[in-house]
Amino acid sequence: MNLQEAMAELKALGSEGMRKRNVKNGYAADNQFGVKMGELRTLAKKIKLDHPLATRLWQTGNLDARLLAILILEPKELSAEDLDRMVRSIHYSPDADYSQLSDWLLSYVVKLHPDKELLREKWLADSHPMAARAGWSLTVERIAKSPDGLDLGALLDRIETELASAPAPTKWTMNFALAETGIRHAKHRARAIAIGEKLGVYRDFPTPKGCTSPFAPICIGEMVRRQG
Repeated sequence: MNLQEAMAELKALGSEGMRKRNVKNGYAADNQFGVKMGELRTLAKKIKLDHPLATRLWQTGNLDARLLAILILEPKELSAEDLDRMVRSIHYSPDADYSQLSDWLLSYVVKLHPDKELLREKWLADSHPMAARAGWSLTVERIAKSPDGLDLGALLDRIETELASAPAPTKWTMNFALAETGIRHAKHRARAIAIGEKLGVYRDFPTPKGCTSPFAPICIGEMVRRQG
């Protein structure tokens, strides 16, 4: 399948309802087709891995094309510089829900890349909202799965100083680094809870029934309780 054929398929799969939902979430009406997630995944299975096509799809800037690109590209074919450019190219505005595209890229591509630790360290020191978001997301993974070598106290120092004023994309993953530290590391739990209470970030976040609040003290308490 070439680029023109892939874009035609995406356009045909678009729905008015999904377009309206995307516009409500801040995406430009003229840069997306409104394809449902299930249909994107079905199309990706039809195409299979196709890194050259994925590269061209990403370059369009179209929301649906970029989501499809993530599903069919091969992470090992990307350099660290390629990933850095991709992360920074995700449009951010205070009114846009950028999380789906950013989180798909992180989950399906960045976290599978051999240079992700080098990128984590680079992005943690970066002021770009989407780069910093990615750096803190990778740090959450380290805190949970491979904390050896991390200075958790120093990370908490940064979170205490920077979380409240961080841009929205960075704030979200930095907050989960705070929560994950309290959940996974009993030695730092009391301080993590205290920082969360002091800053109050996401204290009043609207949380659907059955979901856990992102407010760190509540999140830490609930997840620790579940662990028994």
